[in-house]
Amino acid sequence: MAEQQGALIGDAEAGEEVYELCVGCHEVGRGAENGIGPHLNGIFGRKAGSIEGFRYSKGLVREGTLGMVWTLELLDAYLENPKALVSDTRMSFDGLEDKTDRDNVLAYLRQFSDNPQNIPEAAPTGRAREVELSPETLAIVGDPEFGAYLANECTTCHQVDGRNDGIPGIVGWPEEDFVIAMHAYKRQIRPHPVMQMMAGRLSDEEIAALAAYFGDLE
Repeated sequence: MAEQQGALIGDAEAGEEVYELCVGCHEVGRGAENGIGPHLNGIFGRKAGSIEGFRYSKGLVREGTLGMVWTLELLDAYLENPKALVSDTRMSFDGLEDKTDRDNVLAYLRQFSDNPQNIPEAAPTGRAREVELSPETLAIVGDPEFGAYLANECTTCHQVDGRNDGIPGIVGWPEEDFVIAMHAYKRQIRPHPVMQMMAGRLSDEEIAALAAYFGDLE
């Protein structure tokens, strides 16, 4: 049923390719978990900001409290221009202008809605880790107060209220995702000269402290 309804929206196979723009933050499919963004299993018909345990932006929590439910029309509007629909969303994505791309990615996502038993037997589409870190590095407990001290350089570009003014928001990131991203810059796996330089100056403990600080912000 979900696949049939998806076909009425657009081309799910083409939508899977468009979804590559999303997989860095949103997993979908069997075993999908929350990451930088919430998983998108069952997104159709779900109340906004309602996955238990995920730290949503205040805007999405507000909309959910007011009764907003993700319909096809609202998902299309959100994909076209996230901040036009939810002004203070933390999602650092400018939107999909092409209507066909939006139809196709929504057809793809529609396959993972209805009921859990209808989710295909497939691995989550979240990206593999960019860099493999030792368990010892990942186990470092960051000091958020030290992170607040270190964050002065970060906040010259990244907004502490989570706004995306052309620079991605980093507020509320899961700590492990933050640590992995910073180590990817440090090892020059992620291509951004300024971030490579900034991360290259930081010790493992300092990266963990920044992750703890920004992870605690809302």
